[in-house]
Amino acid sequence: MSLSISPAARDALSGWLDHIRALDNAAENTLRAYQTDVLDFLAFMTGHKGAAEGLGPLLRITQSDMRAWMAHARGRGVAARSLARSLSAVKTFYRWLGQREGHEPTAVLATRAPKFRKKLPRPLSPDAAKAMLDTVGIQNATPWIAARDMAVVTLLYGCGLRISEALSLTGASVPLPEVLRIKGKGGKERIVPVLPIAREAVNDYVRDCPHDLSADTPLFRGARGGPLSARAISGVVASVRMQLGLPATATPHALRHSFATHLLEAGGDLRAIQELLGHASLSTTQAYTAVDTARLMEVYAQAHPHGAGNA
Repeated sequence: MSLSISPAARDALSGWLDHIRALDNAAENTLRAYQTDVLDFLAFMTGHKGAAEGLGPLLRITQSDMRAWMAHARGRGVAARSLARSLSAVKTFYRWLGQREGHEPTAVLATRAPKFRKKLPRPLSPDAAKAMLDTVGIQNATPWIAARDMAVVTLLYGCGLRISEALSLTGASVPLPEVLRIKGKGGKERIVPVLPIAREAVNDYVRDCPHDLSADTPLFRGARGGPLSARAISGVVASVRMQLGLPATATPHALRHSFATHLLEAGGDLRAIQELLGHASLSTTQAYTAVDTARLMEVYAQAHPHGAGNA
């Protein structure tokens, strides 16, 4: 869109983001996604109306306007899942704005999200997860970097941490205790048991790391001593994935999925797994039961005399 949004709309967006940051303790990545989604929406409405809109016209958006925005997004190739996420952000912004301005943005709040098929987590098999752990530590010729990569990946699979959670650990975390207090999405804190193999991997890294790992600095460092980036770990995992012939879905986050699925397959309680993962809703964790069921049905179809594989 060539037209910029009005100062009033920009100030409202800034105020909403400050509100979420202060009250909801949202992660910076979440805030950036919200900002992008709502800014794109406001920019579209500016172009759609032909001029920068003040707060009054923005609050009086019609269902026709909403349909035009959604049609425009789909025309640009935005997937239904992404559009649903953007609509959720727009609704949250408008709900806050409506309360502040004493107006009910009915058309926005009544807009239905596009339907999409929820993707099931795609965990690695236990053998593939073990192979990845065995291979990660030999990717880099520099011993401390190889030990670092091994430590991070072991935390993802051995403790079910999100990559952002692993990279947020500081020097104060070592030596790792038997249980870690992890602050996850939305500032929610949870307790995660630490396997001996994870403690050993982190200890090996700390012993070899040439940088000062003081209590208030990041535990995991890049080659030059700065904070390690998620992109660097994703690159290492991608390299291992290609060497082992694993699918493109074998990402750092898939190791967290694998942690949950393998616990469930071993008889783990769904509620306990929910707590370990830090899921706010059990329905999120229940996606892993769908994975487990799908795998059981696949085995059944292949092994049963009347299964599809034996027809």
